[in-house]
Amino acid sequence: MRSALNMKFTHLLCLVGMALRLGATPGDEMTTAAHQFIAALSDTQRSQATFAFDADERENWHFIPKDRKGLPLKEMTSAQRHLAYGLLSTGLSQRGYVKAVTIMSLEQILQEMEGPTRRFPRDPELYYVSIFGDPSTTGTWGWRVEGHHLSVNFTLNHGEVVGATPSFLGTNPGEVRSGPRAGVRVLAAEEDLGRELVTSLNDEQRNLAVTDPKAPDDVLTLAARKVEPLPTIGLPLGRLDAKQKELAVRLLREYLGRLRGELADADFARIEKAGIDSIHFVWAGGLKRGERHYYRLQGATFLFEYDNTQNDANHIHAVWREFQGDFGRDVLAAHLETGHGK
Repeated sequence: MRSALNMKFTHLLCLVGMALRLGATPGDEMTTAAHQFIAALSDTQRSQATFAFDADERENWHFIPKDRKGLPLKEMTSAQRHLAYGLLSTGLSQRGYVKAVTIMSLEQILQEMEGPTRRFPRDPELYYVSIFGDPSTTGTWGWRVEGHHLSVNFTLNHGEVVGATPSFLGTNPGEVRSGPRAGVRVLAAEEDLGRELVTSLNDEQRNLAVTDPKAPDDVLTLAARKVEPLPTIGLPLGRLDAKQKELAVRLLREYLGRLRGELADADFARIEKAGIDSIHFVWAGGLKRGERHYYRLQGATFLFEYDNTQNDANHIHAVWREFQGDFGRDVLAAHLETGHGK
């Protein structure tokens, strides 16, 4: 009971903190939160949680249950966990933060459904915090919070957030169908807005958008460290009417809205500048709720992929990738070319 109360109190503190940013930049808050977290660790814990910025581990991300490096919540004291959640909250919006911690909580439901015999146990505290480089507003560093169905990655350079992807959220079950939490759908908006968009299309539009009656078994990019654009097929958003385009923008913003407002707005401005009309919407699989389905939105620089096919179409994967910007690659490469990083 005390552990549950501590977790609820931790989450409340983080949500209050997000409402009281008082003008601090995302980079300032992340740097302060990372320092506070590291300072609270023992030497042994610090060696687990911290890595060189150029360590291979920084791009070794995944969303499946597996052995991971970093410091798990399970091995932290209550005070340390508060600080870990505080770091997580510096990069996410309130909506994004609630999605992240609710995804963690679904592990308990999976544990009850599947039993204790799995090689990798379902555990809401098997989420790992990793810091890459020395947190500062004058250097380059990054951080990650990751576990089953959650991977949050941020890269900073001279106090500016230059990368917020890969960004992965998944849910199993997609909808909790029994027990005291029946009806919980963490990624309801990602599913419902996508379906609302595809079912709003006329025959001509749908013939372009629906490229396959069968959905793939997972997001096509999986957990690749670097992704290239997928084939430019589907329906350009420029062929939508005003109401449909408004719906497509709501879907775009749902993915971007995982991040705190300043970061989400900056990313949307970049997408808008590149041209929303040239973004392509692809759907595969059934159109009715409960049928296996997949969709993606792909622009010149980014890809949002969504898949709900596993466990009788009740297991969602939703990922946001940047073709050059994952792990801040594009900005850091430009920085090195100017000689500032040498």
